[in-house]
Amino acid sequence: MKFPDSYPPAERVPLPGTDDPYRWLEDPGDPRTRAWLAAQDRLWQDYARRLPLREHFRARLTEMSVTGLVTPPVWRGRRRFHLRQSTSQEHPVLYCDDRPLLDPMELDPTGLTTLDDWQPDQEGRLLAYQLSRSGDERADLYVRDVDTGAVVDGPIGGCRYSPVAWLPGGRAFYYVRFHEGVCLHRLGDPRDVPVLRAGPVSYGVQITPDGRWLIVSAGGQTGNSLWLADLAGRDPADLRPRPVQEAAHARTAGAVAADGRLYLLTDRDAPRRRLCVADPARPAAWRELVPEDPEAVLGAFTVLDGDRLVLCRTRHAVGEIVVHHARTGERLGEVPLPGRGSIASLTSRPEGGSEVWFAYTDAVTPAEVWRYDARTGETGLWSAAPGRVALPDVRSHHVTCASADGTPIRMVVVARPSDGRPRPAILNGYGGFGIPLMPGYAADSMAWVEAGGVLAIANLRGGGEEGESWHRDGMLERKQNVFDDFAAAAEKLIADGWTTPRRLGICGESNGGLLVGAALTQRPDLFAAAVCSAGLLDMARYHLSGLGPTWTGEYGDPDDPEHLAWLLRYSPYHNVRKGAGYPATLFTVSAADTRVDPLHARKMCAAMQRAAGGNRPVLLRHEPDVGHGARAASRSIRLAADVLAFLAHGTGLTV
Repeated sequence: MKFPDSYPPAERVPLPGTDDPYRWLEDPGDPRTRAWLAAQDRLWQDYARRLPLREHFRARLTEMSVTGLVTPPVWRGRRRFHLRQSTSQEHPVLYCDDRPLLDPMELDPTGLTTLDDWQPDQEGRLLAYQLSRSGDERADLYVRDVDTGAVVDGPIGGCRYSPVAWLPGGRAFYYVRFHEGVCLHRLGDPRDVPVLRAGPVSYGVQITPDGRWLIVSAGGQTGNSLWLADLAGRDPADLRPRPVQEAAHARTAGAVAADGRLYLLTDRDAPRRRLCVADPARPAAWRELVPEDPEAVLGAFTVLDGDRLVLCRTRHAVGEIVVHHARTGERLGEVPLPGRGSIASLTSRPEGGSEVWFAYTDAVTPAEVWRYDARTGETGLWSAAPGRVALPDVRSHHVTCASADGTPIRMVVVARPSDGRPRPAILNGYGGFGIPLMPGYAADSMAWVEAGGVLAIANLRGGGEEGESWHRDGMLERKQNVFDDFAAAAEKLIADGWTTPRRLGICGESNGGLLVGAALTQRPDLFAAAVCSAGLLDMARYHLSGLGPTWTGEYGDPDDPEHLAWLLRYSPYHNVRKGAGYPATLFTVSAADTRVDPLHARKMCAAMQRAAGGNRPVLLRHEPDVGHGARAASRSIRLAADVLAFLAHGTGLTV
């Protein structure tokens, strides 16, 4: 197959005052777009069939994915709810105790319906759950009787990953209409009551088991407002919330624990977060309980009987759990963990108790659930991964390099033992929205390393690995720091002999797709292959589609001339240059993606195909009926196998 001769033609239509000749590709219904997309699909399918390791990776990923999934229990009344996915199931199944309660495949045998979220009522008798179809994430909310399985209410539309807070007795609950506000829903009543609206922002709701205290948050990427409502003896539609924090340039989350105190996890005056307490009667009068750790980011917490406070921290992208005294804040000890990995989903019984459950994973350990008992100080395995798989002998290496401005950047490198010669490598990063990249088991990562490749995960500014200051140093006008960090990580891999520019591939998804697009346009000399999945690529118009309007606090507002100037400096679509010698590039998109519109990849692909020289391909993999979020396991395997096979071919990996 010869490139660029094989590329479908894409007409350049100049628009006065813009550098946007492929705007017509934004419209998926345009006959020209449909014809171009069909031709791109034929080109990709023809190329993919020739990839030498495609079938190898499909087979190995199928074998390595048998680990399945299990999550920590959520307790309501005497009942225990958790997700579990066995080796043969396309989607996780929700269990009540040890009985399957909700299986998406029973609702839709095509596998196109996903369970997006769920919340049992306080007594464990009713379940509110959200379903979306074909990957669009526009969920409908239903209520099911846990004992009979009958649907007793719903659907309620507009509930994209909506938090749900049940009132005692299961008669009503608060929920969030996506970016509209908090509503009260009484079962059987189609007239929901809006109870709080603070603008088109993200909302959260949380209620105490006795139904007295309701916590409501509203905010965005850089800060939020937080209110506390006392519902005792009051109509639940009449909140009269009192402010805990209003319109602050800080993010604070709160919970009223079983001991009756309001606990506040905040980055106000503490970029790595601290824990404060207050009397619910005076919620704005905080006092510090656990101060900020200068090297670790404070995450989840829970209060146990006996005045024990269990905190989860992340220290340079490695999880830890510590125990403090709930009254004095004194550190009492550390919870023993299985290894140096990631901790997630800290849960305990709402009414109190001495036990806490958490998920643990690392590069060679599939996610499993552990239980800690504060009375005995013992940690034990509660549930292993449903399936087991033989894994290769791999080693994790913690590496540090300096970015362009001297900032230390940490990176985890996973590889099999070798003779030290350079090998094909994949560098992955994210660097946005304060989200950390944590170590964890992934079948595609293990399949790549087993085949002889090197996997590197860089902790970039913009993420949450080092706290809120780390995040802010990689957003808005400082976004270029993220791309500089990524380039420094690539150069470190090359300098240390892990790989070479001709054997280095990069990949990223969503904001990580933006990272890949910026990296390959700014430093094409560093990379041999790139996979950009669901990436933001036209930063002059990203706010006009998908969830783009909600991200201006992270990237900037293109309608502001000052913001547009810094966006255009790195916008991948606007920085494609003819004859730049780009790496082999694959764009992967999903037609039903309602977060990042596939138009970004279509326009970028057309621009790069025109600019490409030599025989390195620029291709588009387009998948219908799925979106940005969860998908059936078999579809995930096919996508991952195509990505690995493409990167293997581009970097020279052979098994």
